Amino acid sequence: MNKSIELHINGERKLLEADPEEPLLYILRNDFALKGPKFGCGLHQCGSCMVLSNGEASYTCRIPCATFEGKKIQTIEGLSQNGKTHPIQEAFFDVQAAQCGYCVNGMIIAALALIKDVPKPSEKEIKEALSKVICRCGTHSRFVDVVKKFTSTT
Repeated sequence: MNKSIELHINGERKLLEADPEEPLLYILRNDFALKGPKFGCGLHQCGSCMVLSNGEASYTCRIPCATFEGKKIQTIEGLSQNGKTHPIQEAFFDVQAAQCGYCVNGMIIAALALIKDVPKPSEKEIKEALSKVICRCGTHSRFVDVVKKFTSTT
């Protein structure tokens, strides 16, 4: 049974009628055309569906949308400001850290959640934070390099 759900996505209040058990990922992609978070494994294992929820990296492929009421949700689309990409996105471009790109959403979200809590993380902390996301192309070392480079210059 649908009910009124209020979400705060990328700084905007959004109201919709939805099944409270519907995963947030489907709401983001189908109702709000936010295609950054992707459906990967559907099991909270690959991380391609991640968003920032109150600043923490959160999977969305299985968590009901009602769980996110009252939280500030930020998708990768919400990182850009005034038409400019976020500096960490620029760092990903500079290092050419993506191969197929399917996991990049999750990598950027996981990196931002880490940097919020640990502005100058160790390599071990970076690897641990990024381990929430699976890259099937094998470019994990480049993602670690991006975060190291980004945090050394900020």
